[in-house]
Amino acid sequence: MATTPRPGFAAPAPRLITMTLLAVSALLSRSSVPTAAAELVELTLLANAREKGAVCLDGSPPAYQLRRGFGSGSRSWLVNLEGGAWCNTTEDCSSRSLTDLGSSKFMKPIEFEGMLSNNHTENPYFYNWNIVDIRYCDGGSFAGDAEGEDRNGTKLFYRGLRIWEAVVDELMAKGMDTAKQVLLAGCSAGGLAALLHCDNFRARFHPEVPVKCLSDAGFFLDVKDSSGERFMRSIFSGVVHLQNVRKVLPKDCLAKKDPTECFFPPELIKSISTTTFIRNSGYDSYQVGNVVAPGGSDPGQSWASCKADIRNCTSTQILAMNGFREKMVEDLKVAQHKRGWGLFIDSCFNHCQTPFRITWHSPISLRLGNKTIADAVADWYVGKDHGVKEIDCAYPCINPTCSSQLDL
Repeated sequence: MATTPRPGFAAPAPRLITMTLLAVSALLSRSSVPTAAAELVELTLLANAREKGAVCLDGSPPAYQLRRGFGSGSRSWLVNLEGGAWCNTTEDCSSRSLTDLGSSKFMKPIEFEGMLSNNHTENPYFYNWNIVDIRYCDGGSFAGDAEGEDRNGTKLFYRGLRIWEAVVDELMAKGMDTAKQVLLAGCSAGGLAALLHCDNFRARFHPEVPVKCLSDAGFFLDVKDSSGERFMRSIFSGVVHLQNVRKVLPKDCLAKKDPTECFFPPELIKSISTTTFIRNSGYDSYQVGNVVAPGGSDPGQSWASCKADIRNCTSTQILAMNGFREKMVEDLKVAQHKRGWGLFIDSCFNHCQTPFRITWHSPISLRLGNKTIADAVADWYVGKDHGVKEIDCAYPCINPTCSSQLDL
């Protein structure tokens, strides 16, 4: 959900994770856990996309899905930025342009569940809001503004920033300009995008309108793996320079540091003034698999069993993962000290949680402080509990609600 795994890393691909969760959800629907059919929302192509230069990697118009709010939520808006990898080389982006993550030609409507659901039981706080899912087709967290060619001379468009701006403009024209409350959210690469665009989004509304941001599984760290390499830095460096993302990076950071460093969330949150909620696992399954112990640094596959299930890890491997968690908690101290910000940092082995019914708010959802993620986000959004800042304990301490989670 963040980027293409290295060869030898068996972590699920973005769509595979989605399919796995949906498959398990289908099984649950035949069990004692009550579920409702997910809602399929029509796909909308951006109007006049080519004239605005706001196009997917292959030059096709970007798309979003909009479900209108109703009742008390008719003037409330939740805008979600879809995740699903980055492309950091011309070859990678060329391949991506032949998929639904690089072209609207291959997109189909996705089901709205979890935080996007219109079911009150599944989504008690946002169920009747205007819900938007902006589909991801630029490979750069909606941040780039450049173009290039692949080795065959085919043009590639790195226009994530223009897509972001044009889609938000269109949504404003469709009624979001009169919103009485708004939430910008995203998962993984979309969670990073929510941080990148948070203050820009806030500035589009009247100061008295509550506007907040939520990043789910988007807090990526710049750390060395077991072989001494920096996997995330190599990916982000490619994205930053290939796609020209400087326009969205904090100016105060750029004045002191390399643009690649400024693309990482620990730097981004230092400059964000808009109230933000960060949901992440301290043992994020994507980052454990790709950052702490990527396949290329594990030729003997000693980490394979650990990455498949954290309960199989040796004491040495737990030590390495606890070091990763400690770095995350340390980098999040900036958020801990910001008034009104929210944190939900669990110790389960997972990645994205907000887009799925069984992990967002269900009888088997993980909990911190006896709250599901949905409960914590709702309390934070309405201003309860002084920002809701929950950080789970480290291994070998076990959160019993993790046992019901999918190990992804």
